[in-house]
Amino acid sequence: MRKFLVVSLIIIAVLIIGAPKRVAYVINGSLGDQSFYDSGYSGIKQLEKDFGVQTRVIECNFDPSLYYPSLTTAAQWADVIFVISYGFEEELKEVAMRFPNKIWVNIDTVVQDEKNIISSVDYREEEGAFLAGVVAAMVTTMTQLPGINPQKIIGAVGGDDDIVIRSFVYGYEQGAKYIDPEIQVKVIYVGTWDDPAKGKQAALQLYAQGADVVFQIAALTGYGVLQAAQEVGKYAIGVDSNQNPLVPGHVVTSDLKEVGKSIYDIYKMIVDGTFEKGKIYSLGVREGAVGLAVDEYTRKILPSEVVEKIIQLQQMIAEGRIEVKPYNP
Repeated sequence: MRKFLVVSLIIIAVLIIGAPKRVAYVINGSLGDQSFYDSGYSGIKQLEKDFGVQTRVIECNFDPSLYYPSLTTAAQWADVIFVISYGFEEELKEVAMRFPNKIWVNIDTVVQDEKNIISSVDYREEEGAFLAGVVAAMVTTMTQLPGINPQKIIGAVGGDDDIVIRSFVYGYEQGAKYIDPEIQVKVIYVGTWDDPAKGKQAALQLYAQGADVVFQIAALTGYGVLQAAQEVGKYAIGVDSNQNPLVPGHVVTSDLKEVGKSIYDIYKMIVDGTFEKGKIYSLGVREGAVGLAVDEYTRKILPSEVVEKIIQLQQMIAEGRIEVKPYNP
C-alpha cells in the first residue's frame, strides 16, 4: 500500500512538472461582478495554489479596441488561454490561427475554427435556470412569506438579449410552468452588464408589475436586482456565483454556473493528457457545472420541506428523470 502511494505521488509530480506553467484568463468584461467573471477568477487562483502555475488576467472592459491586442498578448505569454469571448469570437479565431500550438479554451459559448484549435465549454444553463424557475414559482405561491402577493408573477432581468440569456429565460420559464402552468414570467433585457443602477431600475419595474421574485441574469448589473429586492421587501435569485449572502433574507438561492470549477477541471485534463483540442465540452447539472446554491440563507427563507423538494428535483435532472429542453432559436 505504501509503495503504491509513493508511486502515485511520483506520477502526479511528473505530470505537474510537465504541465503548462503559464495560464491566461481573457475576459470581455472586468472582475468585481461577484458573479460570472469572478467565478472564473476563483478557478484561476486555485490553479496557482494547487499546480504552482503563473497566471495573468486580461480584462477588456467591454472595449472592442482591446479584444485583438489582448488575445495577442495572452498568446505571446501563456501556454493555456481561457477566454470569455462574447463580442469578439472572430478575433479569437484569427489569433488562435496565428498561435495554433497554444491551448485555447473558450468559455460559455461555442467557437469553432477550421483547424479545430479552439475547444469550448458549453453550459446547459437551461438546466440550472429550470431550477431557478422552480424556486421562483414555489415562492410566488407561498403567500405566508412576507412580501408575497396573491398574484402568480415572477420576473427576470437579463444583461443583454443574446442566445445565452435566452437559454436562461427559456429554462426559467420551463421550471416555473413545471410547478404551476398559470405562473406569469415577465422579462426585461437592460442591454448592459456593468450598471447596477439599471438592473435595480428594471427590477423595481417588475416588482411594481406584481412580481414577487426576480431572477438576475446580468453579471454586475444584476447586483442592482438584489438591492431592489431588499428595498421593496421582495425576493431575488442570484446567478453564476453564490450571491445568497449579499442581501441576506432576500436572495432565496443562486443559479450557479461553475466557471471556476470548469477552468480547474479542464486544466487537470490538460495535465493528465485527456484534454482534446477542438472538442465541445457540454456541462450541466449531471457534471456539477450548474445547479442551485442551497445554504443557510436559503433555509432561513424557505421551509425545510420546500428545500428538500428543490434538492430532489435537482437530482432528478442529474439522473435524466426530468428533461429540460434546450433553447433553439
